[in-house]
Amino acid sequence: MRLYQMADPVRYEMMNTEELRETFLLEELFQPGEIEFAYVDLDRTVIGSAVPTSEALTLESDPDLRADYFLERRELGVLNVGGAGSVLVDGKTFELNKLDCLYVGRGSKEVSFISADAADPANFYLLSYPAHKEYPTAMVKFADLKPVELGSLETCNKRRIYKAIFKDGLQSCQLVMGFTLLESGSNWNTMPPHTHMRRSEVYFYFDIDPAHRVLHLMGPPEATSHIIVADKEIVVSPGWSIHAGVGTKNYAFCWGMGGENQAYDDMDGVTIADLR
Repeated sequence: MRLYQMADPVRYEMMNTEELRETFLLEELFQPGEIEFAYVDLDRTVIGSAVPTSEALTLESDPDLRADYFLERRELGVLNVGGAGSVLVDGKTFELNKLDCLYVGRGSKEVSFISADAADPANFYLLSYPAHKEYPTAMVKFADLKPVELGSLETCNKRRIYKAIFKDGLQSCQLVMGFTLLESGSNWNTMPPHTHMRRSEVYFYFDIDPAHRVLHLMGPPEATSHIIVADKEIVVSPGWSIHAGVGTKNYAFCWGMGGENQAYDDMDGVTIADLR
């Protein structure tokens, strides 16, 4: 498990491109036949991937967690962005097609990931936070999610927001998780931007055309920087940073949060004209 320590706003101002990427960007997580994890000291976030091929992959604890099993003191969100697959939790099977989402509660001891077809494997995105209470493991199908439509073609940000793990959906201790799909011809996400000091956020970009990229904007509103992101790469966003982006083509991203509260609309808005 890779370990990441976040920079504060003071160190951020002195960072060059490589330092920004080394600190805030997670690359090369989705490896066939492997479970990969990164531990971020910001809100004790664990970010990972599981790409099972011909054999099931078992979720195991890491020595750095100091836990007998991975979910002894944690909860887990799972989003499938690949082929059909399933997640086995303490003997119960959950079938996940693309964009189906699963919540796995604290105390679940045996978790494994399986692909229906090794030639078209499931790509499970994993996001975990510490949990002080147990909630039942449950899933929601993409077809059952009701999107919120935002933006317009005029401002190049027509998009559909799908909330999966939140206070009115799949119940959790502190994890909030969903995803956004941009319409063809739109490429801006989360604009106008915002910050929220009470929660850190993780942006997982997927369905990016291999020939295209997303410019993720970050930093304090008055001193922004950008990170160029490819398909299935992840940006960690501290509470003091905006999190927005623009792609050279439409794409999708999963947003996940953990911290002080679960209020989706708890945001400190920033006007576009105030960005620097």
